[in-house]
Amino acid sequence: MSAIVTLTMNPAIDKSTGVDHVTPERKLRCGKPHFEPGGGGINVARAVKKLGGDARAVFPAGGPSGELLKMLLEEEGCPQKPFGSQSWTRENLTVYEETSDREFRFTMPGAELAQTEWQACLDMLSDVDLKPDYIVASGSLSRGVPDDFYGRAAKVCQDLGIRFILDSSGEPLTAAMGKGIYLIKPNLRELEELSGDPVRNDNQLAETADRMVQEGQSEVIVVSMGAAGLFAAWQGGSLRLNAPTVPIKSRVGAGDSMVAGIVLSLSQGKDLPDALRFGLAAGSSAVMSPGTELCRREDTERLYGCLKGNDDACGEEES
Repeated sequence: MSAIVTLTMNPAIDKSTGVDHVTPERKLRCGKPHFEPGGGGINVARAVKKLGGDARAVFPAGGPSGELLKMLLEEEGCPQKPFGSQSWTRENLTVYEETSDREFRFTMPGAELAQTEWQACLDMLSDVDLKPDYIVASGSLSRGVPDDFYGRAAKVCQDLGIRFILDSSGEPLTAAMGKGIYLIKPNLRELEELSGDPVRNDNQLAETADRMVQEGQSEVIVVSMGAAGLFAAWQGGSLRLNAPTVPIKSRVGAGDSMVAGIVLSLSQGKDLPDALRFGLAAGSSAVMSPGTELCRREDTERLYGCLKGNDDACGEEES
């Protein structure tokens, strides 16, 4: 039984390659393709694995691409519990143009899930053999899945005594608020959309996040602010952490790595402020890695030590 389960309702195979120059209406000779598992919750599970923990990934899988997704996760040693889908798992494509150092990203629409398929996923969350301490739902919803799906999942978790963490956006996030969520991780724009209030400075940020906690929208709100770090609010406390200064190679995967660091730390018994430090360290580690690579354990632990030691580059204010 895993202490952490991740839920990905719109998984993907992320395929990447390189080409000398992108030119229309010509056959382009690409380099050898690289295949990786993709989707928010799947990436959280992969990042937890990289950080020395285990998280079981729950996701729909269909067609040959779904079989490839399962195989790729198995190769990484990531525990999984897929459920069947009649629609093929989507594939995304990233093309790196070598002459310009630019990336072209082509994101395909997700598979369409039937009601029986997404309902089977909700039923799976109640499986006694699966019951974890934390369920992390991350990413968008596949076509056919209702906007209130995450809200339904949160209610199932609340009834079972499982802490539900959600990292999504738009209507799926909005529809889940107040349904028993333990933690959400919006960015500033998403926080404004959720609250309906402008956030122009730190005072407004603190007031907005605290009000939403007091209203029961989520027990914990962690606002990710990129290079500026994070702000978190919960009942009886708040924390402002500045991100450590690191060389930036790619911002892909930073959010998933942050969530992975937070939930892994919580599952290991760390208190919330300490878990937030480790999560920020994991997110900062991810931006140091090229391409779509997630956080690295050694970088995360070093940066975490910096944050714990109150280094000048990693200042913090706690109340």
